[in-house]
Amino acid sequence: MNSIKRRSVLLAGLGTAGTGVLTACSSSSSPSLVSPSGPQVARAEKKRASTGKVHSLNLTAASAMLDLGAGTMAKSWAFSGQAPGKEIRISAGDTLAAELSNQLPNRTTTSIHWHGLALRSDMDGVPPATQSAVRAGANFTYRFIADAPGTYFFHPHVGVQLDRGLYAPLIVEDPKEPLSYDDEWVVVLDDWLDGVTGTPDEAFTELRQGMGGMDMGGSDDSSSSSSSGHDMGDMGGMDMSGEGTDEESPSPSASGSSGDGMSMKFMLMGADSDLLGGDAGDVKYPYHLVNGKVPTDPAVYTGKPGRRVRLRIINAGGDTAYRVALGGHKLTITHTDGFPVEHQQVDALLIGMGERYDVLVTLDDGVFPLVALAEGKNASGMALMRTGSGSAPKPTVRPKELDGLIMTASQLRAADDVRLEAKKVDRVHRIELTGGMDKYNWAINGKRYDMADPTANPLLVEEGQRVRLDFVNTTDMWHPMHLHGHTYQLGSAGPRKDTTIVLPKKTVSVIFDADNPGQWMLHCHNAYHGEAGMMALVAYRA
Repeated sequence: MNSIKRRSVLLAGLGTAGTGVLTACSSSSSPSLVSPSGPQVARAEKKRASTGKVHSLNLTAASAMLDLGAGTMAKSWAFSGQAPGKEIRISAGDTLAAELSNQLPNRTTTSIHWHGLALRSDMDGVPPATQSAVRAGANFTYRFIADAPGTYFFHPHVGVQLDRGLYAPLIVEDPKEPLSYDDEWVVVLDDWLDGVTGTPDEAFTELRQGMGGMDMGGSDDSSSSSSSGHDMGDMGGMDMSGEGTDEESPSPSASGSSGDGMSMKFMLMGADSDLLGGDAGDVKYPYHLVNGKVPTDPAVYTGKPGRRVRLRIINAGGDTAYRVALGGHKLTITHTDGFPVEHQQVDALLIGMGERYDVLVTLDDGVFPLVALAEGKNASGMALMRTGSGSAPKPTVRPKELDGLIMTASQLRAADDVRLEAKKVDRVHRIELTGGMDKYNWAINGKRYDMADPTANPLLVEEGQRVRLDFVNTTDMWHPMHLHGHTYQLGSAGPRKDTTIVLPKKTVSVIFDADNPGQWMLHCHNAYHGEAGMMALVAYRA
């Protein structure tokens, strides 16, 4: 049974679409937890600064035939027939009332998670923890105050639906915007396979067999757990060239076998990146899109020389980090994950799945490629900035800026007005990232998250506590770790973020204030690692 159908069956048994904590499955020995729809949550919502303005809209999740450009059509799922979906733009303090209409095929359940927003727990869109999944043919209205300005996006939180076309930007404007600029360009990056080489569910079915299930023609010892990454030094004549040959001419009907052996239709071998500490990713993608378009038929921003433009860059991908640069330009980083940082001028930036960066650029005269290099995967996406005459660069262009000064989040500092004040830490949780490619047994603290028992083994916090999370990556792969409902800080003065890259064999410590009661997911934002079980529940004690 595929991932979405498997989870649909589970969730259908848990009740109709709606909110409320689903406690029937939880173990009797569990501590008493704040309900996602409890009075503490309502109290926290009342404290949020509100303008009183309500933005009402409908989001229809349904099958769609998407035009990726250059004659490439992909049958996928999308909001209102387009991917990325239509941008939602509101002001800080406004209330969003978004009605989700689930018109997905095959009785598929879904939800919407508002990625990065510290909102009320029962609107976070995470079945079965914060709501029952929205059943096929049903509607559900998400209503909440968005009080923190920034660059966000939204996507489902069921199965591996994240890796389809169900995503769109959410921009919360600051009514007291301190930045000075002339225009904005929202840039959404995505790795794409759905409707081209298969579906994300088929990819997950293959991946979860693990490399231990592959007939490697060598040692028959498949019990070793040492191959956490794709260390394929013994692969002989296997093509280790990554995805380069797929970029221009993918096969919509790539051959594959469903027999006992691994078909290798979706699993990527040989993806390697120094920036990511080695193994760069699990999945072969035929395309890398910028604003929904392939490099051979790119999205185009048209502006004027000398104008200052704010780029809001969102990585909505499932398995790919991108190295992003604008040919002929420097980027000034102003924000990450919605929160301001001390400005830094760079040539390029590294953005993991779920991360967002805001940058300022002053436009030169001509036609310039905005390139999103799929880190370690020998492929890229591209859009164009056009301010004057000139021919478009080749789709495979690699601006020199990609090899210039590259800054990652760990090198940034929070702006003074958002830096957390120094105070004693009340609670420390060790978040050990475990598992590997051999068995595809990704987990947190050695335990895969159990959808049938969502409140088992919670990471407990109490309202008002200063909490430290120590992400200890014991695996041979990098993981973008995302916390719902809060924005943590990297170290004592690093940037405020909700998603951070944790490199293999490294530890990253983050701190946050437990000021948003409810139940919140903490997980790897690699769609396939999270679905395999690299998730945990951060829960407020009642």
